[in-house]
Amino acid sequence: MFLFPVWVPILRDTVDSSAPRGAALSVLMKMNICSPEPDVAVTPQEESREREAEESSQSVRQSAHLGGGGCSTFCGGRTSVNPSLQSGALPYGLTMRRIRANAIAILTVAWILGTFYYLWQDNKPQSSPSSVTQPRGRGHGGPKGGVPGRLEIHRDDRTIPLIVTQPPRAEQQGQLLGGFDEKAYLSAKQLKPGEDPYKEHAFNLQESDRLGSERAIRDTRHYRCASLKYDSDLPSTSIIITFHNEARSTLLRTIKSVVMRSPYSLIQEIILIDDFSSDPEDCQLLAQIPKVRCLRNARREGLIRSRVRGANTASASILTFLDSHCEVNTDWLQPMIQRVKEDHTRVVSPIIDVISLDNFAYLAASADLRGGFDWSLHFKWEQIPIEQKMARSDPTQAIRTPVIAGGIFVMDRSWFNHLGQYDTHMDIWGGENFELSFRVWMCGGSLEILPCSRVGHVFRKRHPYDFPEGNALTYIKNTRRAAEVWMDEYKQYYYSARPSAQGKAFGSIADRLLLRRKLNCKPFRWYMENVYPELRVPEQEAVSSVLKQGGLCLESRGPDLILAECRGLGTNRPPPQRWELIEPHIRQQDLCLAISGFTAGSKVRMESCSSKEPRQKWKPKGTALQHMVGGLCLDSQAPAGPTIITQCRPQVASQSWEPQIIS
Repeated sequence: MFLFPVWVPILRDTVDSSAPRGAALSVLMKMNICSPEPDVAVTPQEESREREAEESSQSVRQSAHLGGGGCSTFCGGRTSVNPSLQSGALPYGLTMRRIRANAIAILTVAWILGTFYYLWQDNKPQSSPSSVTQPRGRGHGGPKGGVPGRLEIHRDDRTIPLIVTQPPRAEQQGQLLGGFDEKAYLSAKQLKPGEDPYKEHAFNLQESDRLGSERAIRDTRHYRCASLKYDSDLPSTSIIITFHNEARSTLLRTIKSVVMRSPYSLIQEIILIDDFSSDPEDCQLLAQIPKVRCLRNARREGLIRSRVRGANTASASILTFLDSHCEVNTDWLQPMIQRVKEDHTRVVSPIIDVISLDNFAYLAASADLRGGFDWSLHFKWEQIPIEQKMARSDPTQAIRTPVIAGGIFVMDRSWFNHLGQYDTHMDIWGGENFELSFRVWMCGGSLEILPCSRVGHVFRKRHPYDFPEGNALTYIKNTRRAAEVWMDEYKQYYYSARPSAQGKAFGSIADRLLLRRKLNCKPFRWYMENVYPELRVPEQEAVSSVLKQGGLCLESRGPDLILAECRGLGTNRPPPQRWELIEPHIRQQDLCLAISGFTAGSKVRMESCSSKEPRQKWKPKGTALQHMVGGLCLDSQAPAGPTIITQCRPQVASQSWEPQIIS
């Protein structure tokens, strides 16, 4: 089907070769390009004229070795007169070109239809392992000299073709699942006729039950991932799955995908935290599967506190957190454990593929996405910045991400405990991923998304369970705790985006603030400048002020700055003495205060404003104005001298500035 360019010379050789014309005729007739005309009534006069024409052209046909017969000669049609002797007939060469053109057109249409059929079949949900190719074998071993990232284009964007993960044979499943009675477990909770399949779980339960506990899914990784090697001595992991009233088919499919598609030696245990589900047997029966442990909460605790309980009981040195409605893909675990083994401060997440909530089709997600958020602390997937794309020469390279989605990640257990686990005063679900992400980055770690690790996840449009105070209020409480502890002065933008959060009680944060001081974490400004500079600070309303020092005012004279007598009152202040303090800029219209160098004694001048110019960034420090990059302070030196930057010295009069708003 995909060798269409080869067909043209084959067809040409078939028609133009010196082989008997009967063979060519057979080929053409099979393709329905040329076929005998149907029998029709012929008058004696017509028959006589045709016989005479045939006799007159006999010698020509013999000398031409059957040449010039055109389609009529080959096809044995009723009119087999030599075209050169019959009025209105086409030349032989033109006729043959038309035959070839028709043949090529038919084959082209067949090729296009076949291609569309293949693509349609390839994108259908895989519900059975039939007719699939076995995955290629992969061993462990160290990564072969990583190449720093690249821009993914053309072939490098393709996933592994035609490779799907296939369930093991029955005897292998029996060994991995022990004495677990899968059929009885699933049949006990079947959807009843007439029931709404979306009502209880916010996805199509009927389709999930129909698929059963395992199915073949496509390997959605980049094709280069198959050639990567991992260390043979990777540490094992404790896989922690929390759930509340999860559908049995999705929960079991999550567990079986882990067991079937992970190196068995890397699974220390699978810890199920049943967060007070209605039926305790949803979890208890699964404990019959080897390496599966079931812990049930005595009351509804929520995802956050349930995960902490799971981490506290885990025995492996590495923790893997997983949602309860997932399907892991081929070699999903090794890349993440490898990265954490190389640096225990890394927190790594897979690319999260999409499992349709309607028909459970497994759909590949883009490999060019990372986690982001807006000032309301709403998580979103966003494109990798173009600078990072251009720097990526290897599509298997890890992607730095400002935040993770939070449902699926791998983390060193000692690092998780050192950083303070989760904020257990957060309720149920929501906001914990921001709190953890800020803490990891600001306290010495990093967050990564690994393109060679893929996990499918059912994304729902609503929560199928209740929140004690409602979904919205719970989310506001949790995100406000994160903002108050970690966002410093930037929390004002959170409150601007969520005005309703202002009066919402969020409990004591004293222990989390103490933890931040104990860990000596960086300020949120560092996070904004080094981790997420793409998050734009909302435009502040421009407020005009004068910058007074004693009885004098800072004034611009062309590009230079001096201290001069304050002139005018209120709105009558002259423009050279009117300043707008819009952090990080100190500006007059389209000109900004900028240093000429980063060393002490460098002059301060006016130049065109640029958001990307580090020489123009200032912040208040007490009564002083400190340059954000150099750390030096604005100093008037002497009333008649040039304004410079020098070492910051508290209580020095030449560095003390008093902004007075012009009203």
